[in-house]
Amino acid sequence: MSKRVRAPEPEAPRQNRARAVSELLPAIGGAAFKRFGFVQSSIVSRWSEIVGERWAGASMPESIRFPPGKKSEGVLTLTVRGAHAPMMQHIAPEIVERVNRFFGYAAVARLQIRQGDIARPAPRQASPVREPVSAEIGQGLKAIADPELRAVLESLAAGVHATHAIPKIR
Repeated sequence: MSKRVRAPEPEAPRQNRARAVSELLPAIGGAAFKRFGFVQSSIVSRWSEIVGERWAGASMPESIRFPPGKKSEGVLTLTVRGAHAPMMQHIAPEIVERVNRFFGYAAVARLQIRQGDIARPAPRQASPVREPVSAEIGQGLKAIADPELRAVLESLAAGVHATHAIPKIR
């Protein structure tokens, strides 16, 4: 009997360009997160947006386990600081609803709570105070109705306007 030898799969064509590290990291991080039970790494990075600052300070998602062959009806395991566990148990249906709203479908059916220590996120550094935008740029931004979008664009314009020299790479 002769063994059938598989031909090697062809490599993806090279793009002959330098790739940004940010292009490579999602694939690397995604593999690590899937290994530990996370389908999307964004649930960890955006946990405070999902449950709010108050509950994000007391809990951290540990893993999501799905039944074999499914990507729904999973069990979300949370690590919660000791004294907060009873309250988290009480608001579990709300957390499940918020997580499912984040995913856009019924990914999580129930919550499992594990007491333990959670890593505190590093405090965010305040952004430097910038000069207000010039009058001509301000006039162009007044037409934008959404105040949040206008504030972000004003901040961007002020940052671009404040840059006078070539940035230093340290």
